[in-house]
Amino acid sequence: MDLEINLTKSVDQNAAIYFELAKKAKRKLQGAMKALEDSRKKLAQLQKEEVKFWEEQQQQAVERQQKSARKREWYEKFHWFVSSEDFLCIGGKDATSNEIIIKKHTEKDDLVLHTDMAGSPFFVIKNGQQAGEKTIQEAAQAVAVYSRAWKLGQTMADVFYVKPEQVSKEANPGEYLTKGSFMIRGKTNYLHPQLEYALGLMEGQIIGGAEMAVKKQTANYVVVIPGDEQKSSLAKKIKHKLAGGDLDDIITILPAGGGKIKKS
Repeated sequence: MDLEINLTKSVDQNAAIYFELAKKAKRKLQGAMKALEDSRKKLAQLQKEEVKFWEEQQQQAVERQQKSARKREWYEKFHWFVSSEDFLCIGGKDATSNEIIIKKHTEKDDLVLHTDMAGSPFFVIKNGQQAGEKTIQEAAQAVAVYSRAWKLGQTMADVFYVKPEQVSKEANPGEYLTKGSFMIRGKTNYLHPQLEYALGLMEGQIIGGAEMAVKKQTANYVVVIPGDEQKSSLAKKIKHKLAGGDLDDIITILPAGGGKIKKS
C-alpha cells in the first residue's frame, strides 16, 4: 500500500488524515459485513419458505389423490351428516336438490324438516321415525344453519318436522308451487335450535354437523357461528386449525354468508 505524504503538513497532521481514513474504511467494512449478514438471513428465510411451499404443494397433491381415490357416497352431493345416534341426515343445497331429496330420497319411515322462512333447505332424517330427540334436534340445527337466518345474523331459528305423507307437491286452489317448494299439511312440531355448526377432520375427510354429531366421530373439530368473516377467509382459518382437510370441502360445508369460529 502506497502512502502519500503532504509535505505542507506535519507528521502528526498526516497521521491524523490516515487515521480518519482508516476509521471510515472500518465503518464501511462493518456496514458491508452487516449487509452480508442480513442477506444471509433473508436467503435462509426464503429457503425455509420455499421448503414449506413445496411441502404444502405435496400435501395438497396427496389430499387430492386421496379424495379422488375415495368412493363418494350418493348422499355426498347434498348437505349431509351422521347424527350422534347414527342416523343419516341429508339436506338440499338449492331448489333443485330440495326437489330431488323430497321426490327421490324420502321414504315413509323418514322425517322431513323445514322452516317457514323462504329459501330454506328441506332436510330428511333417514328412518327418522325411529330416531331420538337428539337426532331430530341436530337435524333441526342443520336446517337452521343453512336457512336465511344465518345470513341475517340470527342466533336461533324456528324449524318444524313432519312425516313424509304430510309433504305434498299439490298446491292449494289458486296457488302455485315453485321448484323446490312443497305444501305441508297437518300438525307440525317446532324446535328452536341455536345457529352454530361444527366442522371436523376425520381420517383426512372434512365432515360437518351439529357439535355432538361431529364430536362423536372426531375430537379434531371447530364450531362456527354467524359473523362478518368471508367464507374463503374463514375456510382457510378452519383448515389451519384442523391441520388438514380440503379447502373446497370446507367451503362447501360452510353456510352461505359470513361467519366466525366460536371461542371455546
